[in-house]
Amino acid sequence: MAIAKKKYATKIRALEILVRLKRLYPDAICTLNYETPMQLLVAVILSAQCTDERVNKVTPELFRRFPDAKAMAEADLEEITELVRSTGFYRNKAKNIQATCALLVQNHGGQVPQTMAEILKLPGAARKTANVVLAHAYGINAGVTVDTHVKRLSGKLGLTKYEDPIKIERDLISLLPQADWENWSIRLIYHGRAICKARKPDCNNCALADLCPSAEVLLP
Repeated sequence: MAIAKKKYATKIRALEILVRLKRLYPDAICTLNYETPMQLLVAVILSAQCTDERVNKVTPELFRRFPDAKAMAEADLEEITELVRSTGFYRNKAKNIQATCALLVQNHGGQVPQTMAEILKLPGAARKTANVVLAHAYGINAGVTVDTHVKRLSGKLGLTKYEDPIKIERDLISLLPQADWENWSIRLIYHGRAICKARKPDCNNCALADLCPSAEVLLP
């Protein structure tokens, strides 16, 4: 009974946090630039260990040269590698992008599949990749995207005790309405960048401070 009450209280708190995040960041959108599901998939693969801002500087020329899966699959690998060099881990990313596009052409008519299971078969695509692509390209909320900001803030807010992204995602799925799974992640990322920064969280100016167990340590 005590466990059930605690879980219910956490759910109510999570919903209030969601309401406030919506109020704080009403226009939260995916900050990667793309025109097609394939381009979004490539951009998300490039975003690993890299900022969206940097990815957006690379993709215009990449997509101008290779706008679809067929063109990317048939491109010279070294050319792709040079175009994505500034995103870090560029050789591995280039190989994954080309291999992924080859599979899209071979198995899906050049289109990005619309299921988690099929996207996870693509090189360089993890659950984070699949969640972002499904939500923003197809409007399918298959799960909660867990990046470094979401992982860190979810722990600070007392919404999960886990470090493993899959277990964190499972906790968040149980707390939030499915329609808000993806925009929760984006808004939490915005909050992590603006207020709850890793090195120095600004708890005194945080609209979530009264709902955050970690803020008690930092507030005067």
